[in-house]
Amino acid sequence: MLPGTRMHKGSIKNITSSLHKSKTMNVISMNCNFLLNNFAVNLINFIIAEFSDLCGLTSIDGFPYCEGKIKWLKEMWKSESCYANYGVNGSTCSFIKYLSEVESFCPLLPERIKMIAAAISLKPKAKFLTSLDGLLAVLAEHEELTWIKLRIERMKEKWITAVKALAKKHNLENRPQKKILLHLGLLTKESGFKIAENVFKGGPLGELVQWSDLITSVYLLGHNIILSTSVDELKRYLSIVTGNKDGCPIRGDKLLDLIYIDIVGLKQLKSVLGTSFTHYRCLLRVLDSFGTEPEFNHAEYSKIKNHASPWGKLNLIPKQFYNMFPHTPDNSFLGFVVEEYFNENHIALLNTISRTNKALVYGKLADYWKDKIPFLDIVRKYAEIHGTFHEKHNVLLPNYVINHGILSGHNLQLLLREIKIFVGLGFPYEGPAPLEAIANGCIFLNIRFQPPKSRKNTLFFQGKPTFRELPSQHPYAEMYIGKPHVWTVNIENRSEVEEALRQMMKQEVKPHLPYEFTCEGMLERLNIFIEKQDFCLQREIWPPINALRVKMAKPSQSCVEVCQKEQLICEPAFFYHLNKVTELKRYQIKCNTSKKEHDLYLPAFNRQNQMCLLQSDYLLFSCAGSHEVYNRICPCRDYVKGQVAFCQACVEGKEHN
Repeated sequence: MLPGTRMHKGSIKNITSSLHKSKTMNVISMNCNFLLNNFAVNLINFIIAEFSDLCGLTSIDGFPYCEGKIKWLKEMWKSESCYANYGVNGSTCSFIKYLSEVESFCPLLPERIKMIAAAISLKPKAKFLTSLDGLLAVLAEHEELTWIKLRIERMKEKWITAVKALAKKHNLENRPQKKILLHLGLLTKESGFKIAENVFKGGPLGELVQWSDLITSVYLLGHNIILSTSVDELKRYLSIVTGNKDGCPIRGDKLLDLIYIDIVGLKQLKSVLGTSFTHYRCLLRVLDSFGTEPEFNHAEYSKIKNHASPWGKLNLIPKQFYNMFPHTPDNSFLGFVVEEYFNENHIALLNTISRTNKALVYGKLADYWKDKIPFLDIVRKYAEIHGTFHEKHNVLLPNYVINHGILSGHNLQLLLREIKIFVGLGFPYEGPAPLEAIANGCIFLNIRFQPPKSRKNTLFFQGKPTFRELPSQHPYAEMYIGKPHVWTVNIENRSEVEEALRQMMKQEVKPHLPYEFTCEGMLERLNIFIEKQDFCLQREIWPPINALRVKMAKPSQSCVEVCQKEQLICEPAFFYHLNKVTELKRYQIKCNTSKKEHDLYLPAFNRQNQMCLLQSDYLLFSCAGSHEVYNRICPCRDYVKGQVAFCQACVEGKEHN
């Protein structure tokens, strides 16, 4: 204890902050007197001793719950006998060991990292598979998975070719085999969605496409999978856990290594697991089409801001949310596979099909066509208009539309080979169909939104846990593909539409499909995620820190914007690294003073007084936040063309065309 003071052991976060501050004199005010300098020297000695008590733990970066859990366990460890059975004895060291190795709330102690790695290396290895027969047999037992089974059967040869090609490019040996639960909450009867019943009647397919490709990828990569499509199945698989009344997890081998689930299924899982849910939080990977931004994910912040959304407040690490497209860098891009029906074996067939001035309208339901007839009247001047909608939905449609009804996948792709233009109507947002059309050689007429659509002005997004703004019907196609395959227009501007149509009619484009939406691209992405994304032990920094590119945003500019402007992507995993005065100095950001706060725009820099504002709540690290006065300090990274989920140092191949 320092002379003349009464100092209690502070929180780990405060100690860590103080240690970083003590290593640089930047935190000492220019007006500091000699007394404060002496106090700082004594404080360093106190902090070093404090860390000695913490068994060598020097940082809790990436573990937002660690500090609170240590405090709780310090008070409550005697409340459950199971804690003592795990070696908790009242010492801080035993708390950290338990919270890092049993419950995954804290970082591993330095001396335990090698031991844990050695234990993991002894686990069975995943061997990639070259047959889908076993999976198809399992799917046949679930009537609600019929559509998924049919899709996998159609794509079987492409999947097998892809996994073999991936094995030649990447080392797929020595990968730990993982026990993976996939719970499709949207298909459960309890969800009330009736998706399985309507899927063959023109119902929504986007989520089923993604689930189909996820299931196939995990299986081919050689992991043990458990499929669940009902709450009863979920209860059976987890019965050994649900019977656990202790505050600790059950002893023995881990029941699961990963859980893929959707938002509906997550609510069901929480209900089934009860108090045991907290032990499985870090295993979750949540399929979330439109994305969940940190300010909605953070329950307390969302409540303070009065953000009404039935989908937020989950307090996960934002990267645990898996999106359909790479639109929310705070989340992870899982994606899906665009189905290709034709290959070199179909050349003779394709040679018999001629592409003529035909336009296929993207919209299966009459509601999508509402108020779009004046726009279609313009398109009609340049191309014959076709549609694929259920007959009972054709009441509002003009008589010049040639309707083909709901087509099978094969017949739809044959039709796309005849089509020149695939016409967007503004809805549905960010679906897979435009990529499928582009892959068949169509030009996509994408609708620009002015102003952009978001929860602020569009009913569809008002319940979604994101303020993300859509500049067009399909931002991915606009940003990552572009001309000549994608033309984005404002349909309220007649001359702009007509000029675009004239130019499109002159063009001949070849089929184009970004690598990240192929079977091989999906397998590569998921394999790397399974191997590298670790929200439990976090034994390594990933993406590698050499991918970091630090950029300073202007006031009112988000990190998403500043990174995009530099042809980069915001990488939230690097926020932990930048949230330190000593690290900021390395990037020529010199702080006269610093302080910690909790808000979406941190870390940030106040140019008026040269103050660095650091983040105190790790769950609020956000690429999306901005501040009208402060300059955000942004962690950007490069990306692989055709595989934007990864930096160039993250994969063995540097570019995918």
